[in-house]
Amino acid sequence: MRHEKAHSLLALARQLASSAEGLTLDEMAQVLGAGRRTAERMRDALEALFPQMEVVSEGAVKRFRIPGGLDGLFQSPSTEELVELAKAAAALRAQGHIARAEALESLERKVRSATKAAALRKLTPDVDALARAEMSSIRAGPRPFEDPKAFAIIRRAIMALCAVRFRYLGGSHPGEWRDVAPYGLLLERMNYLVGPELGTEQPRNWRLDRIADIELLETPAFPPEGFDMAAYANRSFGIYQDDVEEVRLRIPPHGAEEARSWRFHPNQTLIEAPDGSVMVTFSSSGMLELAWHLFTWGDKVEILSPPRLRQVILEELARSMAQHSPLLLPKPGFETPRPSPRDSQ
Repeated sequence: MRHEKAHSLLALARQLASSAEGLTLDEMAQVLGAGRRTAERMRDALEALFPQMEVVSEGAVKRFRIPGGLDGLFQSPSTEELVELAKAAAALRAQGHIARAEALESLERKVRSATKAAALRKLTPDVDALARAEMSSIRAGPRPFEDPKAFAIIRRAIMALCAVRFRYLGGSHPGEWRDVAPYGLLLERMNYLVGPELGTEQPRNWRLDRIADIELLETPAFPPEGFDMAAYANRSFGIYQDDVEEVRLRIPPHGAEEARSWRFHPNQTLIEAPDGSVMVTFSSSGMLELAWHLFTWGDKVEILSPPRLRQVILEELARSMAQHSPLLLPKPGFETPRPSPRDSQ
């Protein structure tokens, strides 16, 4: 068997061992990126290699799985996998996501402890060398608040489908007790619990650094059918949720190349214009955060719609000019260069 086939066979075995419900032949073919006949041959080879493989029937559909996991011989991590795991943990810790960093660090220790000593001795020097050589830059911004106890209670509530109670130190009535149905967590530069107060329907974003004395309730609470956290998060350019509007941006030719490789929004559409410019369209809320971002593009972006976004960015510019213009007035005959803030990113 060629090396590529052996690699595909092992990858499929890992999928079957990591799936509680198992995979159908069509799902195996999708994992392999091959046809159904290839998936059938791979399944037959795996049955010979792993006699413990089970067949679970769901009506006319058969699902296959390898119970009990795979022997450590087949599960040794690669150098790249260990490096990326260590880097992800280090980046989260540097950004202030302490609880999430500790979870990844714990996972890394478990992976290392489950790796055979001979393989680990071979991997460690390369992992350490790459980890020192590859660093992620940390952008300026607020450090997220992560209370491990609060995180644990919220995650337990999400899994148990029950409500939480806490004193909220923000909002229009700071310090009031709130009973909230936790739909999920938004983990950004600032972390938020997403969910409505009991008795209401509209979910809100509750900053974790303003949540105090949180406790688990026995009251059942769960998202409505069809609620999707990814779709909810994608409604807004940033965190703030308000009216969703159709955004149309024109990127002139001198910014078009950068725009082609930039993601303004997960649901964006890019249209090439004959003059070399690019039109970017998407639906979003959060016009204030979008205006802050578009300011970094300097003269490389033109807001076509909505009018409210144009108004927001003009108001923000006016507010900034009122604060700084006496200090920035150029001397007569001297033209101040105007590089885009994005040129240095």
